[in-house]
Amino acid sequence: MYYFIVNPSANRGHGEKVWRKLECLLRHSEVEYEVYLTQMSGDAARFASQLRENSREPCVIVAVGGDGTVNEILNGLSFDGAVTLGYIPIGAGNDLARGLKLPRSPQRCLKKILHSRFYRWLDYGVLSYENGAPIHRRFAVSSGLGLDAAVCQCVREKAVRGQLWPLSCGRFGYILLGLQQLLGAKPVRGYVQLDGTKKVEFNHIYFISSHIHPYEGGGFRFAPKADGSDGLLEICVVHNSAKAGLVPVLLDALLGKAGRHRGVRFYSCREARIHVERPMPVHADGENCYYQTDIHLRCIEKTIRMIV
Repeated sequence: MYYFIVNPSANRGHGEKVWRKLECLLRHSEVEYEVYLTQMSGDAARFASQLRENSREPCVIVAVGGDGTVNEILNGLSFDGAVTLGYIPIGAGNDLARGLKLPRSPQRCLKKILHSRFYRWLDYGVLSYENGAPIHRRFAVSSGLGLDAAVCQCVREKAVRGQLWPLSCGRFGYILLGLQQLLGAKPVRGYVQLDGTKKVEFNHIYFISSHIHPYEGGGFRFAPKADGSDGLLEICVVHNSAKAGLVPVLLDALLGKAGRHRGVRFYSCREARIHVERPMPVHADGENCYYQTDIHLRCIEKTIRMIV
């Protein structure tokens, strides 16, 4: 049985058009399926939770949307049954699809899911923080604190307000928002503690990203060594006393280059604790986790069975 959780609003409403085409293919394929259309934030998580509560039979849950849709499904699922995930990326960022090298065509993705031959057991991350009570948020791609999270929050605010520019410019629009946030960014002192032992302090932190997969922010390759199924988080710390030093870092990440830059440090670990002296924005797969000073990150090894 195939269950499709579809975000019609993905990529500025493009999701609805794509789904209509995909449903025509499904009707001709004569497979048994159900579809659930999201209308607001949290719907995908609720649908995924209800599907596993109502049935423990083997099934395939397919996310049709962006990385945020996958994130919600991941947070709604329990992994105590035979559930397989599929992904048809139609969002603006699609960093999970980029990391897994999925086809760009939604139709090709659907055919791959319906005639699946290859699966991969994937890790996922858990972000924990305090917000009146302990909060634990799973992430499939990345979680971050600082500049990258500020861009994510800016994108969401503009989408809520209906301000299509620069979001209508696609990837270029995200770059513009990134530059805008960079101009107003202020570094902060803090530290990273790796696997409960190694503690590294920094004076000028602009952002710290934690990765399961290499890309975030619509194609910025901040973690070239991230594997997705090695049981490790890849931590990228961008710190520099001169703001201008961040520009080549961001350009190389955008172009997919793994250049060495002053003020960029990489670490591999199973868990990390991050502390900063001033509250900074936090995200999980681009979803807003508000402003925090302390976060805890850990990797859950090879739990997601994904069609690739």
